[in-house]
Amino acid sequence: MIQKINITDKFDLFSEHWRPKTVAEINGQEFKLAKIFGAYPWHAHAETDEMFFCWQGEFILDVEGEDSIVVKQGEAIVVPKGTVHRPRAESECQILLLETVGTKNNGSAAVDVKYDAPVSEWV
Repeated sequence: MIQKINITDKFDLFSEHWRPKTVAEINGQEFKLAKIFGAYPWHAHAETDEMFFCWQGEFILDVEGEDSIVVKQGEAIVVPKGTVHRPRAESECQILLLETVGTKNNGSAAVDVKYDAPVSEWV
């Protein structure tokens, strides 16, 4: 059965930061929502690209060896696989992520447990 997804309602179902929640799967990709605040550890995803779409607020994407990129509400950015990066937000920001099913949010980086989200957690 086809069902619509209300993104605002889905964001209201959780409060923790850096814990992406899956809301749909599309052709082997997960459509995820996350609330972010502060700086996430540096990491890379060796096997998959990652797309960030800023739903509410704004965040900064730091990319190793490049200038930081400010991503504002309504804007999106794609991080190519293997690129070392870290998102950070000076105030709470809501983002949508599109990434391959089963992608670990911290790639292969060892991170503190507060940044180590479960894979494919649905909301």
